[in-house]
Amino acid sequence: MIKKYSIVFYPSQDVIDAVKTMKDYLKGKIDWYSSCNSVAHITICEFALNESEIDKVKQKLSKICDTFTPFQVSLDHFGAFENSGAFFIAPNEDSKNGLKTIMKKTQQTFRSLKPQKSDEPHMSIGRKLTPENLKIASQLFTTIDLDFLCKEIVLRELDSVKKQFFVIDSFAFNSNPQAEYVQGSLF
Repeated sequence: MIKKYSIVFYPSQDVIDAVKTMKDYLKGKIDWYSSCNSVAHITICEFALNESEIDKVKQKLSKICDTFTPFQVSLDHFGAFENSGAFFIAPNEDSKNGLKTIMKKTQQTFRSLKPQKSDEPHMSIGRKLTPENLKIASQLFTTIDLDFLCKEIVLRELDSVKKQFFVIDSFAFNSNPQAEYVQGSLF
């Protein structure tokens, strides 16, 4: 059976709780909106795959994550993608560069799956907001100062009934100085 999966960074529980509070506050002002119930995360990529092949994905994630080194991520400003109605928290420049490096290596590893990729690391507060609701969000939230230790990548599966992703595995960054992982054929 074909299922939808996503590969993401999860922040610390403190950041997850802070973002949930923001989402709930926005929901109280504008009612339900896309991603109001989504757990805080930074998307790397999404793809569809036959569930019988997910173990191959897990093996690849384990191998590449073994080479990554944990690093501090600082989220210090808000931003918006007005064309898609997304309002989000963004990392500072150093954090952005660290996240992008891992995102690109991960996306490259799974390029044969033709994933939907995220090129700009961000943590969504709301998606598919109307221009009016985007304006409300930007007026409600003006300053932010959150940080977390980025120490793993999380693999999630879409619950087709709830329309929410749930965690199926996580892969720790082990700072292994082994030679650069070389992409082989996955499928």
